[in-house]
Amino acid sequence: MATPFDAIIVGTGQAGPPLAGRLTDAGWRCAVIERQRFGGTCVNYGCTPTKALVASARAAHVARRAADFGVEIEGTLSVDMAKVKRRKDEIAGRSNESITSYVKHMQNTVVFEDHAAFEGDRRLRVAGERIEAGKVFINVGARAAIPPIEGLDEVPCLTNSSLLDLETLPEHLIVLGGGYVGVEFAQMYRRFGAEVTILDRAPRLMSSEDEDVSQDIRAIFEAEGIEVVTGAEVERVAPDGHGLRATISGDGERWEIAGSHFLVAAGRRPNTDDLGLETTGIDIDEKGYVRVDDRLRTSVDGVYALGDCNGRGAFTHTSYNDHEILAANLLEGDDRKVSDRFTAYAAFIDPPFARVGASESDLRAAGRKALIARLPMTGVARARERSETDGFMKILVDPHTGRFLGASMLGIRCDEVIHTIVYLMYARATYQDVMRAVPIHPCVAELIPTMLKQLQPLE
Repeated sequence: MATPFDAIIVGTGQAGPPLAGRLTDAGWRCAVIERQRFGGTCVNYGCTPTKALVASARAAHVARRAADFGVEIEGTLSVDMAKVKRRKDEIAGRSNESITSYVKHMQNTVVFEDHAAFEGDRRLRVAGERIEAGKVFINVGARAAIPPIEGLDEVPCLTNSSLLDLETLPEHLIVLGGGYVGVEFAQMYRRFGAEVTILDRAPRLMSSEDEDVSQDIRAIFEAEGIEVVTGAEVERVAPDGHGLRATISGDGERWEIAGSHFLVAAGRRPNTDDLGLETTGIDIDEKGYVRVDDRLRTSVDGVYALGDCNGRGAFTHTSYNDHEILAANLLEGDDRKVSDRFTAYAAFIDPPFARVGASESDLRAAGRKALIARLPMTGVARARERSETDGFMKILVDPHTGRFLGASMLGIRCDEVIHTIVYLMYARATYQDVMRAVPIHPCVAELIPTMLKQLQPLE
């Protein structure tokens, strides 16, 4: 006999707890399952702890530049990594405790703290008990993908999760991967004082972005003393004293790089390989992501997949939106879809990079006509006043409708400024609507109307 529930939610990442809250408020009896830490990647291994570390790294960076602003600091600057870690742990710990308490005190809910596996389409076994429900929500997240590099299991290999446990500064951190995770950790640890090398097999850093974005980020990093090696294939790694030595190939050459620590930031893989999905009719793709339709339904009636494991967005905000889509459709009779949202994300480097919608290269590849406006951050008064003039802002507009197609922004506070365009896109506003706005001076976003007056055809 299986214990019946109205809904089973597997995983407590950013989609799970709020969905459980909505369902239980509506009178559903729910089972919530978590085998590790409540809150998932964002709270425990991602956004919250890493941005706490980014803040500490920026404090060190600003302190080193204090003399540029007329501020003299006596003595030698030092970073206490143990204290940095304690601060990070306290911030992430409070978030974890808050979500844990929220879930465990939820009405109409039974919480299981154990691993769960399917034994049928809507039946699971957890903590020795068999449970079933008419609705099952898979929200198991993802983890760092470990590439098949010879010798990787013999060296001080780190992931985005295990790196957070360090209380000492790596002497030389080698970062495998030049995507969002890789660049954030690379700059962070360089600012803490480590020597840092990025190895990226792609021809350029942040290769999914426009080439001008990649070039500017690389220039910013190299100015801070980060070594960036692109088109680099890591053939093998081997122990070398207390560290490691990596054998690299590229452009017909082969060479070695020695380091103390090796961070693997070469993509993610979904946590679906031990869920017992082979006992169900739930379809997964070749990478292990659960296939879902535009309303997050799997190939089995009554089973849904949310968050990172469905391959429809690898961000906290898209995971949270997954729960909003399901709650609206199941409880309010709505018809919300994944395709209703615009892709938006940021890399929390310094200065930050953010993007929404289509990129310039996307539109060129599609042969789509557009208008484009570009402004270097040297043209922004706020950036000059802060002596942070690296980067640029770029906006793309449909020439026929006047609506915004996308934006890419690299510069001071651009992780916030991008929301100007995000909200305009959801409001279906036109650039003509914005040009008469009277923004506040001196701010970064005040230049948006000015940029729009300079729109030119994308050639």
